[in-house]
Amino acid sequence: MIQTRVKKTTALLVGAATLGMLLAGCSAPGQNKGTSASNASGPIKIAIVDAQSGQLSSLGAWEYKGVKLAFDEQNAAGGIDGRKIEYTLYDDQGDPTVSTNLARKVASDGNIAMMGTAESADALAMAPIMAQNKIPMITSGQSPKLGQLHNSFVFLNSPPSTAFDETLAKYLVTKKGYKSIAMISNNGAYGAGEHDAFLAALKALGVTPVADQTVTPDQKDFSSALTRIRDAKPDALFTGMEEVETGLVVKQARQLGIKAVIAGGAPAGTPVYVQTAGVANAAGTIVSTPYLGNDTNDQTKKFAAAYKAKYGEDGEFHGAKAYDGAQILIQALKKSKVASGSKLADAIRSITYDGLVGHFEFDANGIGVHDTLIGEIDSSGNLVPAS
Repeated sequence: MIQTRVKKTTALLVGAATLGMLLAGCSAPGQNKGTSASNASGPIKIAIVDAQSGQLSSLGAWEYKGVKLAFDEQNAAGGIDGRKIEYTLYDDQGDPTVSTNLARKVASDGNIAMMGTAESADALAMAPIMAQNKIPMITSGQSPKLGQLHNSFVFLNSPPSTAFDETLAKYLVTKKGYKSIAMISNNGAYGAGEHDAFLAALKALGVTPVADQTVTPDQKDFSSALTRIRDAKPDALFTGMEEVETGLVVKQARQLGIKAVIAGGAPAGTPVYVQTAGVANAAGTIVSTPYLGNDTNDQTKKFAAAYKAKYGEDGEFHGAKAYDGAQILIQALKKSKVASGSKLADAIRSITYDGLVGHFEFDANGIGVHDTLIGEIDSSGNLVPAS
């Protein structure tokens, strides 16, 4: 295994990023040290950019572990053409400003590809700089805006919000028969994408939400928004926000006497959500996800066993899709003989892969998986297939 780790305070990070900007400025646009990494010797340098601190650190930790598992397995098997993968972890702190600085540092450090980020806002901030430096990035972000960039260096390792929310809306309206549905989402990149995708899906089914409340990503008290939702007496409440905030919203909703069925995307299927909301409050939550659990099939069982052996904890959706993304990059590196720049991006786009979260076949906008499934949080706090 070859691994380096970068984790700095904001002040040091900005200083290092400024140096990276100066170094990158010495090269012509679209060039960086990574372009020399396609030589037939030496380690293959890959960046992993994810929050390791801050409220979104759980997302970053899951993604890092999934990527690390795949890269360590490949290195243990001899690497790629005898070359080991050297990966460096950069802490973006869940902050788009930090991520923007890190994008330049990733380039100046000579990385030929990037895994991350797990946060849509950070991925959107990094994407133009990565494209300028011709560094492909495989992100766990789900905002539809990532595909709308039409950026040939951006790839998603799971479906976008539109797929999650179209599946969820159809299940709630046509399968469960709910017509009185309220919404609460945040105005961050992920939350805004969730809001717009779910609202459009409801409208396509002829349903208008009885309440539609927006909060900020760092908000902790939701009493005002939830009081309006309570007054609307919905049968179901859609949550469009990340894990911790979703949990806080649901906990406070139950305290205010809101009895609506909770429904959401991937964040509502995670242990962090269940722990934050409380098992009793989270039970019955309907979840749209492409990964229903570790016991789904032989492939997920193998991943879960390896994950458990390496980290001493159970694998989940975010780690699984990060593992898929890393496996796709490994295949592209093999296929391209460790190319970089546009050749590596083209190689990634050419990969078809049956992964843990579905069948990958990338379109021109970097979307590889287009379908999700419906699960439910049971009385023990576990995600199980919905009945």
